[in-house]
Amino acid sequence: MNKFERSDGEAVVQYLDSNLRVIKPGAFVRCAVTGEPIPLDELKYWSVELQEAYASPEAVMRRITGQSPSTKG
Repeated sequence: MNKFERSDGEAVVQYLDSNLRVIKPGAFVRCAVTGEPIPLDELKYWSVELQEAYASPEAVMRRITGQSPSTKG
C-alpha cells in the first residue's frame, strides 16, 4: 500500500489482490464482520471478491463459515 494523504473519517477503498486503492482518503475502514474501525496502516485482511475488510483472521473465518460474531463481555 502506498502512502497517501489521510483525513479523519472513514476511507473508501477498492481491495485488490495484493494492494489497496484508496478511492476516498480516510483514517480507517470498518470490519465487515465486527463493525470495528481498522486504521488503514494496520489493515491486513480483506476479500477482493466481496470487497470487504476484516479486523482479524477470526473475523475472516466467521465470514467464511457464516458464524455470528461473538459478543465480548
